[in-house]
Amino acid sequence: MSHLSDKQQIQEKGISPEALEEQLNRFKKGFASLHIDRPATPGDGIVPLTDQTLQQFSKIYNSEIDNNLAPLKFVPASGAATRMFKAYFQYLENPVDIDSLEKGHPINEFILELPSFPFFQALKGYLAQLDLDYLEVRKSHAREIVQTLLSDKGLNYGALPKGLLLFHNYPNGARTSMMEHLLEGAHYAKDAKGRVNLHFTVSTEHLELFEEEFAQMGPQIEEETGAIFSVTFSSQKPHTDTVAVLPNNEPYRDSEGRLLFRPGGHGSLIENLNDQDADIIFIKNIDNIVPAHLLPNTSKYKIALAGMALHIRNKVHDFIGRLIQSKSPSLIEEIRSFMRQTLFTELPGHLADASLEEQATYLLGYLNRPIRVCGMVKNEGEPGGGPFWVRNSNGQETLQIVESSQIDLTDALQSKIFGASTHFNPVDLICITKDFRGEKFDLVRYVDPETGFISDKSVAGKTIKALEKPGLWNGAMADWLTLFAEVPGETFNPVKTVNDLLRPGHQFSR
Repeated sequence: MSHLSDKQQIQEKGISPEALEEQLNRFKKGFASLHIDRPATPGDGIVPLTDQTLQQFSKIYNSEIDNNLAPLKFVPASGAATRMFKAYFQYLENPVDIDSLEKGHPINEFILELPSFPFFQALKGYLAQLDLDYLEVRKSHAREIVQTLLSDKGLNYGALPKGLLLFHNYPNGARTSMMEHLLEGAHYAKDAKGRVNLHFTVSTEHLELFEEEFAQMGPQIEEETGAIFSVTFSSQKPHTDTVAVLPNNEPYRDSEGRLLFRPGGHGSLIENLNDQDADIIFIKNIDNIVPAHLLPNTSKYKIALAGMALHIRNKVHDFIGRLIQSKSPSLIEEIRSFMRQTLFTELPGHLADASLEEQATYLLGYLNRPIRVCGMVKNEGEPGGGPFWVRNSNGQETLQIVESSQIDLTDALQSKIFGASTHFNPVDLICITKDFRGEKFDLVRYVDPETGFISDKSVAGKTIKALEKPGLWNGAMADWLTLFAEVPGETFNPVKTVNDLLRPGHQFSR
């Protein structure tokens, strides 16, 4: 082992030798599976939102905004769009006559529906010699069209991040998903002075492109909304990278003998979130965005979720203040009643009959944590995690967003519980990251390090193992005070493949 080079490498990244050793040991011992107790359901962890509660919570949020609440919208946007075009890259490797492809094939659909894509006009600019309005022309030049879409001789969509792809058409031109997030932010994250703060996490290689996009298009959205946008960017921190190993758990080395480090997954962004200073933070993925005409419904639920989070914050902060002053039996009972009625949980069994002092001490720790309210949609077969009850090491029931990779699906009972989930996580989070004194929590302290996972990857034709940090809304927020709320499926419009842009939820309404 070239220790000198290793030392230098980890020093440059800001990783300590101890942290590296810990990562290498983690590959050997792995991660224990998470044990889920039962799915969270409406009335048991998930709050159904009625017209009355929508109104009640919206009122709370709007009143806090008038009272100078500082909101922030936090958008993870570092993901490259490569996976969106998987079928397209495969087609370029083996281009065939369009008519020989089955009807539902992604490339067939792409060529057929090309004029409906938001980037159609931009593509026409690169292929002015072809009349792309005619289907037969598109069919006979399919390979050239796909190549122009993906390569750096055209739109370069194969190498760009999702945030910089054109997502929606408007009469005055198409807009990228980044710009659509600005527009959405103006609907619910505007402060009393008309300012909208947004933070995008981007990869360092694309930072300049994001800045250019905002400089160029931001003024147009400002004019349209009357909002003043303050946009900041950050990238995953190098010290959150993780080392890669071979199947035998020995460090993988490249042809020059250097260690290979990979980004530790979206869970690394807990550090970027930790750097933000806001009273309430909305988190939403870059590819989950709708065009302007569908924003009112999305915003209605966002505002209600924010009001719910503030309602919980106000109750919790009031309880903490009173607990510090006195520890009366009536106050303890009031808090326990709040836990039952609002948070759907109880004190762990061993504390039910403990002394007043013990219960008060426990409740102070239980309440004094970051808070999150997460929107949940009915499960209609989308891939991803869902809401579950999990018991922590204290015996306390906690609400968690759990991915299939976190549990042992070979265990029949665990598999059955996982399969019984009625709801799905669309990544629709409202976060309160300040304590009752108005000081920021150190979010890194609330991560459960036991909830990461190991995945198989391929590098230079070799199989390697990669270490993923606990996911941002999974283990990285495992120790937050959590509540779920049911939101309608229409508020969830992700773009996982480029053909998803053809769905009604992404098409311009004339």
